[in-house]
Amino acid sequence: MKSSTGAKRGPKPKPDTRNNLLQVGLRMIHADGYAATGIQGIVDGADVPKASFYNYFASKEAFGAEVMDAYFDRNEGKLRDFLCDPDVAPLARLEAYFDDRIDAFRAAGFTKGCLLGNFSAESADHSVLVREHLVEHLDAWSHFFENCIAEAQEQGAVSEGMPASVLGRFVLNSWEGALLRMRAEKSDAPLIEFKDVIFGRLLT
Repeated sequence: MKSSTGAKRGPKPKPDTRNNLLQVGLRMIHADGYAATGIQGIVDGADVPKASFYNYFASKEAFGAEVMDAYFDRNEGKLRDFLCDPDVAPLARLEAYFDDRIDAFRAAGFTKGCLLGNFSAESADHSVLVREHLVEHLDAWSHFFENCIAEAQEQGAVSEGMPASVLGRFVLNSWEGALLRMRAEKSDAPLIEFKDVIFGRLLT
């Protein structure tokens, strides 16, 4: 019997399909890598038709860039929570942030690492778009560190012999390197060594 209202039967569009695709893609790319993650697997994981992907993203490259945006947006809140608390000394904030990250990587079995670092190693040489998004997010991330270090310098807790901007970038670069070594060794030793050098020697 036909509907008297004339409404079409069949599945209703799922709300927020775009965000669903991004979140599924983020999980898959973080776990398996950008090259190993195909569009078909993403749409299957999101339970949407393949055509839906191209309704929202012009290409896999454009999708990857937005996955990085989503990853940074998700982690920016944690950066603000740890590094922008005026009631905690700046170096204590910075150290607490890394302690939290180290605990998270221990709990995950020293897998995955940082999605931005993974994209840098895998795709930055092959995509201008990916590279532009990486530079934007890595700069924003290092600015959080820079601001903490600058505040510590103003308070006399860190030497002013080197600009806070240089120190902030160096801390992030060193952290990304430590994460690569962590994944290779499946150990927290590189992360502990990172902390020992940064807080025991560099930021003094």
